[in-house]
Amino acid sequence: MEHLLVIHYVLLVVAGWLVVGVLGLASLHRTRVVAHGLFPVGAVFGLLLCGLGLTGVFAGPQEAILPLGLPNLPFHLRLDGLSAYFLAVLGVVSTGVSTFSAGYFRKGEGTPPGLLCFEYHVCVASMALLLLADDAYCFMVAWETMTLSATFLVMTNHRIAEIRRAAFLYFLISHVGALALLLCFGLLQANTGDYTFANMRQQHLDVFWASIAFLLALFGFGTKAGIFPLHVWLPEAHPAAPSPVSALMSGFVLKSGLYGVLRTVFDLLHVQLWWWGASMLALGLFTALFGVVFSAIQTDMKRLLAYSSIDNIGLMFVSMGLAILFRAYGMNALAALSLTALLYQIASHATFKSLLFLGTGSVLHATGERNLGHLGGLIRFMPWTAWAVLVGVFASAGLPPLSGFVSEWLLLQSFLFTPGLPNAFLNMVVPLVAALIALVAALAGYTMVKFFGIIFLGQPREAKLTEAHDASPWERVGFVWLAVICVLLGLLPVQFVIVLERVTQMLVGAGIGPTVARNGWLLLAPTSVDRASYMPVVFLLFFFACCGLAWVLIRRLYHGRMRRAAPWACGFPFVNARMQDTAEGFGQPIREIFAPLFRIDRQLPSPSDQHPVYSVTVTDRSWTLVYEPLERLVRRIAALAGRLQAGRIAVYLMHSFLVLIVLLMLVRR
Repeated sequence: MEHLLVIHYVLLVVAGWLVVGVLGLASLHRTRVVAHGLFPVGAVFGLLLCGLGLTGVFAGPQEAILPLGLPNLPFHLRLDGLSAYFLAVLGVVSTGVSTFSAGYFRKGEGTPPGLLCFEYHVCVASMALLLLADDAYCFMVAWETMTLSATFLVMTNHRIAEIRRAAFLYFLISHVGALALLLCFGLLQANTGDYTFANMRQQHLDVFWASIAFLLALFGFGTKAGIFPLHVWLPEAHPAAPSPVSALMSGFVLKSGLYGVLRTVFDLLHVQLWWWGASMLALGLFTALFGVVFSAIQTDMKRLLAYSSIDNIGLMFVSMGLAILFRAYGMNALAALSLTALLYQIASHATFKSLLFLGTGSVLHATGERNLGHLGGLIRFMPWTAWAVLVGVFASAGLPPLSGFVSEWLLLQSFLFTPGLPNAFLNMVVPLVAALIALVAALAGYTMVKFFGIIFLGQPREAKLTEAHDASPWERVGFVWLAVICVLLGLLPVQFVIVLERVTQMLVGAGIGPTVARNGWLLLAPTSVDRASYMPVVFLLFFFACCGLAWVLIRRLYHGRMRRAAPWACGFPFVNARMQDTAEGFGQPIREIFAPLFRIDRQLPSPSDQHPVYSVTVTDRSWTLVYEPLERLVRRIAALAGRLQAGRIAVYLMHSFLVLIVLLMLVRR
């Protein structure tokens, strides 16, 4: 394949997705055709995009112009290392989700299957076009198309009022962010009237206006990424959407916000300031701690994963903040290390979180339950789902030798070099941030133990769980694809870092690829072997050796000395599901320790109740501290504006005349 044609092949994949979506409209109520015909074709296009993205990382920048849009305002497209990498990640996620969807979607989902197929493939096509966009007009068209199609996907079961409210919340916050992006692009074009990214790269804003553009980009893209306090749509939309939609949103829609910040800060802006990095570091740290704490106390499995995604996004912003700090002080090699950790986190989170959401989809279809308190013991009845979810849980918990460990390990390696920053305050504070990152990682592992243990281990908490069926063959293929990627990213970090080196070279002019390649493919040493190194394959072999040794010692050498007897079970003759720890029990210590972060409403039973019930409701304080005052302010402004509508036509004409006079005076100045 010629490198100059990679972008054209990517456009063919985008066109293919759109054609699949249109065919879905033509097969509106034909569930079997849509599920077993169109979604697998969409998965093939996703697999092609993955390969094209990896090819594009090693190719030089490529440009194209589509004769679409308004007259004299075509779509400018560009494929470079950053966009190609994100295209590869999109291809991985869409392949797994589309394959799983072939066995997941069936009649009774609310939206007709053909329309759902159309919305889904328009969403993935718009995300691919977003990554190729090289002007503000094309970018915003793709951004709004992605937002609108994702809103309809969230609202699949539109007959339920809570789901409609969740979709509207996502739509509203996304559009507020879009306004900030329009203002950001308006600043970046520097009053030239040329909104192409090529023109924005040539502009040199002063520090003040560059900082305003950075803050607007952080706010606008942060609404999509789910950064605090713009996260409130995320724990509402994920439980409302079908599980494949949740997997797509968590696996890549959130990453579109990260892509936007990377594109703006390291490509379109010519300067990076230290306080930008410090602000992003603090914001990311609080978001990560907030997300993992709320995740630990959840009793809804999809809401738990939604807050876990907030935690992961926070860690990614921490990595980006470190990269900006190093870049601001001219430490490009260390900035490349931090960006490598960020890009590794993006791929890792996209795979394991998509895998976990798909696993919850299988559990939900098999049991009809989303509440952790009604699940348990499903590993006996759903072994395929259980083992696939276990891979995602290990990766999410940051356990070696899977992908999550490598990404967090690289992030902690970045923190080891922060004492070299020429800023005494940062040298004092950043080690504390590293300690809190370690706390977040530990709490994430705690949460994943709760997630897997409550759902799959122990005894069933409901009698109907014994009738649960395992994932369908199409769903299993989706599981295996994402699980294999999680394992490969964990076992082959050196090869993947060499790929990422092309991206970091483009962004900061440096990379760690030659350093890690110097020690061979078995040993990962981002700086030097003397400082830190990791051998994932050796670790895996050692783990298998320990398991084999334990099996030999127990089964072969000491088998004849074992005596089998019924367990004592603490004196109770009958062990049942009521004796198992609950989701509330797992989360209770975290709820008590971090009580100031929560709004806790307790319902206490009265002494006269024949069947007393004690309940605790935990909600996000962001609603009461940020959004409810904002809602009251908007209502007051709307009431004042409403008074203007009760006047006479002469008053309206006078207002218009005064506005014109003021504008003319401003123009003359």
